[in-house]
This record gives sequence, C-alpha cells and structure tokens, in this order.
Amino acid sequence: MAHLVGDIGATNARFALINPDGSLVHFANFLCDDYPGIAEAIDAYLAQANTARPQRAALAVATTPDGDTVCFTNNPWAFSINALTHRLGFSHLQVVNDFHANALALPRLSVNDVMQVGGGTLVERAPKGVIGPGSGLGVAACIWNGERYMPLPGEGGHVTMPPADEAENEVLAILRRRFDHVSAERVLSGPGLVHLYEALCELKGQRSPGITAAQITDAATAEQDPCAAEALAMFCAMLGTVAGNLALTIGARGGIYIAGGIVPRLGTRFMQSPFRARFEDKGRFRNYLASVPTSVIVRHDAALLGAAALLTETSPSA
Repeated sequence: MAHLVGDIGATNARFALINPDGSLVHFANFLCDDYPGIAEAIDAYLAQANTARPQRAALAVATTPDGDTVCFTNNPWAFSINALTHRLGFSHLQVVNDFHANALALPRLSVNDVMQVGGGTLVERAPKGVIGPGSGLGVAACIWNGERYMPLPGEGGHVTMPPADEAENEVLAILRRRFDHVSAERVLSGPGLVHLYEALCELKGQRSPGITAAQITDAATAEQDPCAAEALAMFCAMLGTVAGNLALTIGARGGIYIAGGIVPRLGTRFMQSPFRARFEDKGRFRNYLASVPTSVIVRHDAALLGAAALLTETSPSA
C-alpha cells in the first residue's frame, strides 16, 4: 500500500503518494484557502487520487510543531497530530518542519534537480545547507553521521540581519524603527521584499504604490520602476550574505542550496544578481567560500522527496 506525503505552506498544500520503489506519484496541489483544515484537504486529495487510504503518512509543514500541536505561521490552519492521525485512520503520522524535509531531500537531488550559481565543487559527505525565502525564510542543514546524512533543522531565518554596506544600513535603519527586531526573514521573504521596496521608496522621498512581492520580482516592473529593480538586487545580495554566513557556520563544503517559492522563479536573473559575489565576500575566507557550490533547487517536489525519506527509511550513501 502506498504511503502519503504532504508539503503544506501558507498558500498551497501539495500531496503525493510513495510507490513501493520509493518514487512519488499522483502529485497534486491544492489551495489552502479552499479548505477549512488540513484533514479536508487530505480527504480531497485521496478522493482525487482514487486510492485506498494510506496507513502511513509524513507531512512537511511551514511551521515548527510544538509537541502534538501544529499552528501554521502564515496560514489559519491548526491541528493536533494525534487527532489528525485518528481522524484519517493512519497507523503512523510524522509531522516535521518543511525545511527539515528539504534538508532530507538534499542528498537525494540529482544534477537535473538543481541549477548551480557560480563556481565551486561539492565535497562528498561534507555538510550541506539549505535556505529558502518564501512566505517566511527557512533554514536547515544535513550532516554525515558516518552512515548517512542526518537533518539538522533550526530557526536560522530569525537571525539578526546584518548590513553589508551603507545602502543596506540605511534600509535596515528604517526597518529597525518599524520592528522590534529586524531578522533575516524580515527582508528575505515575500513580505520582506515589500519591506525593502517600501524602505527604498522612503529613502528616495517617493510614496510606495503598494505593489506586491510578485510585482517587484516581475521583469517588466523592474524596467519601469527603479525601486523595484533595486529592491530585488538588494534582496539577492542580502540572501548571499546570509547564505555565506550559513556556509561558514556549518562548514558547508557539500554545498548551499536555495529553496522556497521566490528564487526559482527568477531564473537567469538570479544567476546575474549580486548573490554569488556577496556569498563569497567574506574577507580572509573569500577563497574558502569560492570553493563552496551554491545551487537553486528547481525540483518542485523537493520537500515531498524529503518527507518520503522519513517513511522509506532509506538513505543514499553519499
């Protein structure tokens, strides 16, 4: 019998089934706003897949489970893991943070699942890091324990955002007046991109027209609105700063991977952005970081792949 995996964020609930050979089938995406809760979304998925109810399931969620309780940060859904297990008739249900799942996916990604940005060559069995701007900022890592890669989840998106130059210092000064703490997530997320844009408008003495993150990242907007182009460039540079900090902190000679809903949509514009230059801009450790590869995860179901690893209990050898 196939197992169920899910990746639930602020906007979308993605599901798939795991075949006995470990492959993912019957991928489907549902809008969270269309359902009162996660149980109803899973019921709708299983009805669409026209399959027997799985006995085992793993869910990657855009929050950190608190014991039995799961309350989404940017989604009104909340549930009890025990109650959901009983409601859906599962014999086993595991719920983890979505970047826990992304970390589990890293050793399982193929060369076709990623787009490398800049130079560097990965070192086998060395630590790997993943960072992803979306509705928030997820950060995690995986480390080799002598037999397989083990996930190292955390809350790295809430570290303090440092300025790397005077322009960033002026923007962050504005945000520090607005928020009690300017974390990396305050600027490296969909809402964060809007914060950057509004601060840049304020510095130029312009009134923000109230555009969205999707509009800011749109190439046509950048051609007409210098603040949008500057905000996106600053976003990519700041992401390079935080990604470089992560690489140094965990010794990520196995690579840093970019996930989330924003960067993969930028395509070649991200390749041409200040991201990689800023990633390497660490003074005496510039050469160290130049050797660390950075890649964008272009596989849309990476978190599901990681969730599947929780159930199949198989690990790649390198």
